[in-house]
Amino acid sequence: MTTVPAARHRAGGSPRGGTPRPSPDERIAQVVAEALGSARTVLDPDALPGLGTTRLPFGDGRFDAAMMLCNAPGVSDALSRLGELRRVTRGPVVVLATDPSRVRSFWLDRYAPEVLAVEARRHPPIADLTAVLGGSAEVRSVPVPLDCTDTFDEAYYGRPEKLLDPSARQAGSAWSFVDDRVREEFDTTLRRELRSGEWDERFGHLRRRPVYEGSLVIVRAIP
Repeated sequence: MTTVPAARHRAGGSPRGGTPRPSPDERIAQVVAEALGSARTVLDPDALPGLGTTRLPFGDGRFDAAMMLCNAPGVSDALSRLGELRRVTRGPVVVLATDPSRVRSFWLDRYAPEVLAVEARRHPPIADLTAVLGGSAEVRSVPVPLDCTDTFDEAYYGRPEKLLDPSARQAGSAWSFVDDRVREEFDTTLRRELRSGEWDERFGHLRRRPVYEGSLVIVRAIP
């Protein structure tokens, strides 16, 4: 397989003005690789700096397949980028996306609902995403492993203590769109409920769940 410009995968967005992301979890990356199948030429627009919503410098149907992490700064940008991917791809377009309708089912909504409200607004509805891609689309959940090495919020579904580390929260871009009060109340409330055992009474079963199926989905669309 040849990937243009480079084969990359990230399971979440970088913080606004933040530092580069650490290496992604290879088990999630493998889900993307399997969806791409035997394609020989694969376009990854995340490796094209300054892409934005501009027209890609490739002809129609240039690539066997394309892959993208749907983490554009806004819904319209994300859909514009996907439309361009469909134009230059003759085979499957594979998108690792967040389903906004499922974001607030995560336990974090109890402690920082403002963060998840922001997160949900920043992602296009899956129906809009598949409409732009056209053809036949398959959407399925991506299992997040308990020891996930990536740094998006749901990666810590069974390790709530990790989200008490400000550096872990900074890797989730939605945290940069809420004020200090939200972050302070989250820290205070979660620490209190971890000490009292209330978090474990409500959500402790997640500490033993090998994978979590939340808002992370993979979309595979073929013409």
